[in-house]
Amino acid sequence: MTDPQPDPATVSDPSPGRGVAVTLVDHPLVADSLARIRDRDTPNALFRQNLERIGTLLLAEATRRLPTHETTVETPLTTAPARRLTVQPVVVPVLRAGLGFVHAAQELMPDADVGFIGISRDEATFQPEPYVNKLPETLSGRPVIVIDPMLATGGSLVHTVRLLLERDAPGPIMVVCALAAPEGIQRLRDEGLHLHVITAAIDDHLNEHAFIVPGLGDAGDRQFGSGA
Repeated sequence: MTDPQPDPATVSDPSPGRGVAVTLVDHPLVADSLARIRDRDTPNALFRQNLERIGTLLLAEATRRLPTHETTVETPLTTAPARRLTVQPVVVPVLRAGLGFVHAAQELMPDADVGFIGISRDEATFQPEPYVNKLPETLSGRPVIVIDPMLATGGSLVHTVRLLLERDAPGPIMVVCALAAPEGIQRLRDEGLHLHVITAAIDDHLNEHAFIVPGLGDAGDRQFGSGA
């Protein structure tokens, strides 16, 4: 049995200002679910369940610094000090794999708006091919959380972030993913984006097909089947 870690998360790039910060969430429940979704023998239903479990824990970390304001509430006995969210965030799943985190996001933030970005990957060039763009007219002043289980090459995420910036999304934009590849993180940094990536694991590398190794395969196929 390994000893519990003293901190829930570590920040690999804590420097202030613009740039890409990466928080690696170290939690026993995250580790347990990560093992299950990596396992090639895990059936689709159990994969979805554990992906959502990871999403809940990662989103809890991603929302740690959402702005709040002081207020009061009336309990059955007296008046008590309280804090409430100052503004509701906007959650943006990248379709289709990002759907695996949507329920977790809505459970934690039932009043948040949800936008959708649909991006497929050209299997020959590995370049993103957008097909859906459903976002609020403006994102000014609202925290934005992008959810996508896999950060591989970073191409889809760069495209998504550019669309969010066109609608005045403030930085840093939060990015929640179960797995990340070093190449994808570097791509985000090379683009000069202002992001905070929250992930359960940073894997070894991308293979010649741009899949994360050791990874977990295709997150969309493992949620919904290869024909979906």
